[in-house]
Amino acid sequence: MLDVGCGEGYYLGSILHKIGRIEAHGADLAAAAVELAARRYPQATWVVANADRSLPWAAASFDLVLSIDARLNSGEMRRVLKPGGRLLVAVPAADDLVELREAVLGEGRLRDRLEGAAGRLADDFELEGRRTVRGAARLGAAEVRDALAATYRLRESRRDRVAAISGLEVTLSHDLGRFRGKIPPSDGLSPRPA
Repeated sequence: MLDVGCGEGYYLGSILHKIGRIEAHGADLAAAAVELAARRYPQATWVVANADRSLPWAAASFDLVLSIDARLNSGEMRRVLKPGGRLLVAVPAADDLVELREAVLGEGRLRDRLEGAAGRLADDFELEGRRTVRGAARLGAAEVRDALAATYRLRESRRDRVAAISGLEVTLSHDLGRFRGKIPPSDGLSPRPA
């Protein structure tokens, strides 16, 4: 299993803890995050790599590639997947933090990010299934600021709105997409199947 954009390794580490014996690899551009992951979860292999350019593994190395709130390099992810392997993509769902967007931006526009991800992956992958995972949380003022710092670039003109938020009940949701790699043409001349 490969987690592309693994950050500090929380998700892959949690899978390792739950499942146990799997060969787990994580890649991230942030050296500090990879170092933290390696200290926390030494049973996995952690690599500093720019997945936007290339992944430092041989073709057909993995049964499963994870991309959790990370950028998508469709060709490289397809290249490192074994035939029959799967790609699992998690992106914020349309209503993720919608209450926070309404409070700060003045509108809570809903946008299907998984549809956009599927479009970016369409040359190499087919969407097999999707589901949404949803919950709620009460954020205090400091947590609101942290959530905003992690997800939005705020203009100076909106800082007063943020300062006025003492707490907020928010929706936390992610869309999960399971993708199957398309079979490449055998002769290199035929177009890929639609």
